[in-house]
Amino acid sequence: MSKFQLDYVKKPIPAKVTMIGLVLFLIGAGILAAGFASDHVRAAFNMNIIYMFLLSVGVGSIFIVALEYIAGAVWSVPFRRVNEVNAGIFWILPLLAIPLIFNMHDMFHWTHKEAVEGDKFLTQKAPYLNESFFYIRSAAFFFLMILFYTLFTRLSKKQDTTGEGKLTGRAIKMSAMFLPIFGIGVTIMSIDWIMSLEPHWFSTIFGVYYFSGSLLTGLALLTFIAITLHQKGYLSKYINKDHYYNFGALLFAFTNFWAYIGFSQFLLIWYSNIPEETFWYINRMEGGWGVVSLLLIIIRFAVPYFALVAQPAKSNPTRLKFMSIWIMFAHILDLYWLIMPTFSKEAPVFGWIELSLFILPAGVIILVFAIGSKNKNMLPVGDPKLQRGLEFHL
Repeated sequence: MSKFQLDYVKKPIPAKVTMIGLVLFLIGAGILAAGFASDHVRAAFNMNIIYMFLLSVGVGSIFIVALEYIAGAVWSVPFRRVNEVNAGIFWILPLLAIPLIFNMHDMFHWTHKEAVEGDKFLTQKAPYLNESFFYIRSAAFFFLMILFYTLFTRLSKKQDTTGEGKLTGRAIKMSAMFLPIFGIGVTIMSIDWIMSLEPHWFSTIFGVYYFSGSLLTGLALLTFIAITLHQKGYLSKYINKDHYYNFGALLFAFTNFWAYIGFSQFLLIWYSNIPEETFWYINRMEGGWGVVSLLLIIIRFAVPYFALVAQPAKSNPTRLKFMSIWIMFAHILDLYWLIMPTFSKEAPVFGWIELSLFILPAGVIILVFAIGSKNKNMLPVGDPKLQRGLEFHL
C-alpha cells in the first residue's frame, strides 16, 4: 500500500450536513407546494426549471466520470468519487417529474388534441410530440442513465477492495458505449422538456447548448465540493494547487464553450431571419425580458470570464468556490430565461414562488451527497491511477 493510500482516512460526513439539506429541502418543497395551491401553472414552470437544473447536475456528473475513463485522465482520479455520489441524483429525478406530468397540459401546447388538429405544423410533429412517446423517451433515458450509473459505481466500489486494474479497462469499454447513448439522450431531454414548450420553434444546436450548461454545472459542483472536502480533511493532503488550477481552467474553458454555442445559435437563427425561428429570440429581447437577456450575458459569461481569466485566479480556492456557486446560480438564470417566457411573454415574474428555484435544488443536492457518501471512501483508494493522480503537477 502506497503512502498516498495510507494517508487517506475515511471519515463520515457530519450529521449536520444532512440536517441542513433536509431543512432546505422541506422549505423549498413547502414553498413550491404552496405555489401549486396558489397558482399551479406558474408553480409547474418553476418546477420544470428546478427539474432541468437537477438533471444538469446528474448529466454533468456522470459525463465527467465517463470522460475520465475514456480520456485516460489521471489528475481527476482523486475526485471521481465526488462525481459518482453527485450522479446519484438520477435516482430521485423520476419522482421530481411527477408534479410536471400532472401539469403537462398547462405547460405544453402540443398536448391539446384540438390545438394539434388545427395546426398543420404541429400535425407534422405529432408522431414525435405526443404524450405516450414523450413518457417512453423520458423513462428510457432514466433507465439507461441509472443502469450506467450503477455499473460505473459498482466497478469503482469493487476496485476499492480488490485494486484490480482490469476493472478500469471494463469501465473504459462501458464509457465508450455510454457516451453516444448519453449524447442522444441529453439532446432528447432538452428538446422534450424545454424546446417543445414552444413547439413551433426549433434549433439544431439546442441539445449542445443544454449540454454545455450542464457540464459547466457539474464541474462547478465538483469544484465546490472537492475543495471543501479537501479543506476539511476528507481527501488526501497530497492534493495541491495544480489540481485546483485544472478546476479553474475547465470552468474558464467551458464558460467560453457555453458562450460560443449560445452565440452560434443566436447568430445562425438571426442571420437566416426565418420567422419560425426568430420569434423565439424576439420574445426574449422585448420588454423586461430584454433586461434578463442582457443580465444573462453578464452573469453567465462576462463575470466568470474575467474572474477566472488570470492564471492565479484559477488556483485560488476561495475564488473557485465562490465562482462555482456563481456559475450554478447563472445556470438557474439561464434555465429561467429558456423556460419562463412561455408562461409570461410580456415580462419576467419573480416572487415568493421563485424562491424555490434556489432553495429546493440546494436541499436536494446536499441530501443526495450526504446520503450517497455514507459508508463510502471519498477517495477511490483501489484505483491503480490514484498515486499518479495525487502526484500530478503541471
